[in-house]
Amino acid sequence: MAKAKWLTDAEMLAWRGFIVRSVDLIAVITKDLEPFGLDGGDYQLLAMLSEAPGHKMKMCDLAETLGLSRSGLTRRMEGVLNAGYVSRVSDQKDRRVAFAQITKKGLTLIKKVAPHHVASVRRNIIDLLSPTEIAAFGTGFAKIGQQIDQKTKI
Repeated sequence: MAKAKWLTDAEMLAWRGFIVRSVDLIAVITKDLEPFGLDGGDYQLLAMLSEAPGHKMKMCDLAETLGLSRSGLTRRMEGVLNAGYVSRVSDQKDRRVAFAQITKKGLTLIKKVAPHHVASVRRNIIDLLSPTEIAAFGTGFAKIGQQIDQKTKI
């Protein structure tokens, strides 16, 4: 059995802070979306589509980007489809390929909500940190993401 390399006090502070506060942070930011009838997953889906070329993405690519299975994406899209924020579009060349496309109604909503969402992100994260801390967050999570991506593609 390998001998554990225990966390230092600084490492434990970072780890426990992440574990305890990440869930709370997401909850606070998600709560700020409630007046618009959205949750964090809806917002992320609409934001991805609003930024995509032609405001649409292949369903399989959207699922991957959002970290969802195809069935998870189907469940995630149910509410935004019913609300008319997103539509399913078939590929004209290959009927087996389906796209999710944000509608005019969805674009109007995301343009209305985005400034409030960004203000929430600023208020609850960005404005509390120094530029050095923000840079460390960015590079740290990029490294973590790369390792996770490598492990999931094996």
